[in-house]
Amino acid sequence: MGGHFVAPHLNGTGFADVDPMSRVVRVAAVGDVHCGKGSQGLFQPLFASVAESADVLVLCGDLTDYGLPEEARVLNRELSAAGKVPVVAVFGNHDLESGNAAEITAILTDAGVRVLDGDGVEIQGVGFAGVKGFAGGFGARALQSWGEDVMKRFVREAVDEALKLEAALARLTTEQRVAVLHYAPIRDTVATEPPEIIPFLGSSRLEEPLNRYHVIAAFHGHSHGGSPEGRTTAGVPVYNVALPVLKREFPDRPPFRLLEIPVSTQTPVPAGAAR
Repeated sequence: MGGHFVAPHLNGTGFADVDPMSRVVRVAAVGDVHCGKGSQGLFQPLFASVAESADVLVLCGDLTDYGLPEEARVLNRELSAAGKVPVVAVFGNHDLESGNAAEITAILTDAGVRVLDGDGVEIQGVGFAGVKGFAGGFGARALQSWGEDVMKRFVREAVDEALKLEAALARLTTEQRVAVLHYAPIRDTVATEPPEIIPFLGSSRLEEPLNRYHVIAAFHGHSHGGSPEGRTTAGVPVYNVALPVLKREFPDRPPFRLLEIPVSTQTPVPAGAAR
């Protein structure tokens, strides 16, 4: 079985401690695949490995290289290797580069990908809430809404993305919730980047909803030179699943993170079902 296994509830072996009244939903996550017009065949081995290992695939933004519809069509063909595994995605900054967000969303949706932007989806008893997120920095040094109008608009974008994430998490009815982001919600997973660019890799405004709604884990991408994992101030695990990070940190494994999530069997959901 391929992939790198992680779990928020560990029993000392790296796998989830499963209650007899629970089943496990395996969630694979990767971001920043930057699928281009010439990527045909490049990602099929990765997604085929996901199909062997996971029940759900999460894509954390920068799905395409320049945000072109033809790139999205190539990605759809690559994703066919994942078979019937449900796919949940958010956009990254690259996906918005060419102003084709609506068309790319339609292309991916037609192929069965659930693109999240301030909304959520429940799959096999696990809730997924997704937003792109935005920049602005972390903690006491985060950019504040003061001064020029352009600075206030920049901060407002980060605030709005955090509010969208909060609303999406609030609407989920599942006990187990996963946040799907492109920008980082904590500094720990981007701290190894050059200090000049760290404020542009995420915003701690995204952290508050994770803590408030007791998210079991958060995935993000965007930071190619970052660290693979960290935790929020409340202890929520945060995983940087940017493809370059996974290739660098786990060179002997297929480049995705696999999270095992225990779900109660009291309300069984058919395999592959989304609601």
